Amino acid sequence: MAMRKREEDELFPNAAGIDVGASSHWVAVPRQADDEPVREFGTMTDDLNALADWLLACGVDTVALESTGVYWIPLYEVLERRGLAVWLVDARQMKYVPGRKSDVQDCQWLQKLMSLGLLRAAWRPGDEVCVVRAVVRQREVLLTEQANWVQRMQKALVQMNLQLTEVLTDVMGMTGQAIVRAIVAGERDPKVLARHRHGRVKASAADIERALTGNWREEHLFVLGQAPAMVDSLAQRVLECDAKIEALLAPLGHHEVELAGPGKRRGKNTPGFDARTALARWAGVDLTRINGLSVTTVMTILSEIGPDLTRFASVKHFCSWLGLCPGTKVSGGKVLSARTRRSTNRVRQALKLAAMSLSRNDSALGAFYRRLCSRMDKPRANTAVAHKLARMVYFMLTRGEAFVDQGQQHYEEQQRQRSIEALRRRATALGFQIAPAVQTA
Repeated sequence: MAMRKREEDELFPNAAGIDVGASSHWVAVPRQADDEPVREFGTMTDDLNALADWLLACGVDTVALESTGVYWIPLYEVLERRGLAVWLVDARQMKYVPGRKSDVQDCQWLQKLMSLGLLRAAWRPGDEVCVVRAVVRQREVLLTEQANWVQRMQKALVQMNLQLTEVLTDVMGMTGQAIVRAIVAGERDPKVLARHRHGRVKASAADIERALTGNWREEHLFVLGQAPAMVDSLAQRVLECDAKIEALLAPLGHHEVELAGPGKRRGKNTPGFDARTALARWAGVDLTRINGLSVTTVMTILSEIGPDLTRFASVKHFCSWLGLCPGTKVSGGKVLSARTRRSTNRVRQALKLAAMSLSRNDSALGAFYRRLCSRMDKPRANTAVAHKLARMVYFMLTRGEAFVDQGQQHYEEQQRQRSIEALRRRATALGFQIAPAVQTA
């Protein structure tokens, strides 16, 4: 009787659990499905196909996988192609249960939790989004590596006491690159190097000459000589990624979108093709109209989540998945903490960087950010503005709404009227009335 009741409580009676590893996978199926319900399989392609054949022979229809590194990806794709419902599960949902210290116990516990419906599947976008995401992430890796080599270049200059960063805002600008490449070519005279000064540089030729007077140690010149070559090589790889992204986005542009305005100023890391139009045709809306969202930011957002957000039941679910909602740590009716949880979500990071760019923006969102900074510290204000940007992105993608900036003056007037109404309610509650002051000439 107890066994029958336990089986009735199972939401997924034909579920399997797999403990993913680098060299082998341990698989557990229901006990009644096979005489040997726990087996070990290798990671080669024929091993994965044999694993899928065994699961189908056991009548399994749902599989739970631990998201272990990148080792789950080939197994996930094989099982999905064979028609199985695959749930990618965060390992943190199970690590706090003691007593399981082996792979065999892990897969059995995973199968048990899955059969009882106690696990939640992670969201993985469709194949077309995953393909674009892989190339966009590779592009971000290349840009990060390029920035690292620029830092190495600056370090070599400082070690030779060439204080070029003190007189130039950007070492990778026209003047900086011309001077560095001249040094690599063998020029050492500060007067000759200062002649590469562009007319728009604020520092004078004499200041640049003083900054370029230092010691020319051979080991630092060797490092400096490699840096521009690496930067150029990485820049070429970035261009290859841009071409690949353009080719991937071309068949995804099913929507005809009329772009309003000339768009935002082109940044250094902006793709070399018309990414704004391609992304707008893919999403059906132009997300760059939102203040703070550049073309690069929008490309990161769409490559991570895609234009279809029907997976999320509401905007609250979407913001919670991003980790931008306040926490709910409550005990005994007392709120212990309302801090947002830590997250490495790339969309969250992109939105928080976009929020930081609004500090001097002449828009309603910029005024909102500055108003929050006057009430709280900047990290909390940054999270709150990123939350607001996430809501705008959700509504634009789900409803097709166009973003219209009301402007800083409209926002400030709106806040003024709200303050006046609050004062009137407060005065009425205390038995007073307020009236506007009479202006005299």
